[in-house]
Amino acid sequence: MTRYRKKPVIVDVFRLGYEPIPDWFMVGVSENQHILKTNKEEYFPYEFDETAFAEIKTLEGIMTANNGDYVIQGVSGEVYPCKPDIFEATYEKVDNAIKALEKE
Repeated sequence: MTRYRKKPVIVDVFRLGYEPIPDWFMVGVSENQHILKTNKEEYFPYEFDETAFAEIKTLEGIMTANNGDYVIQGVSGEVYPCKPDIFEATYEKVDNAIKALEKE
């Protein structure tokens, strides 16, 4: 049997309801790949709306990101939600200097 180790990758992430929504996610909204919703009568800003949630089209079907969930843009541009406990067990924050080097 051959064994492999998963390569470290750097992904872009925001936390729905806690952080501003990045442009890469809003592009998906404009292309109807993601739908932002809220239980409030006013629709913006979603960034700091505790009732906000998003429906995200993925290869596995439509997935829901609730307030507090992380939304990840993967290495191939795929977007998917991740519950906070799973995210925190799987990912660690990358220093901005290292991130800048990785993009070069």
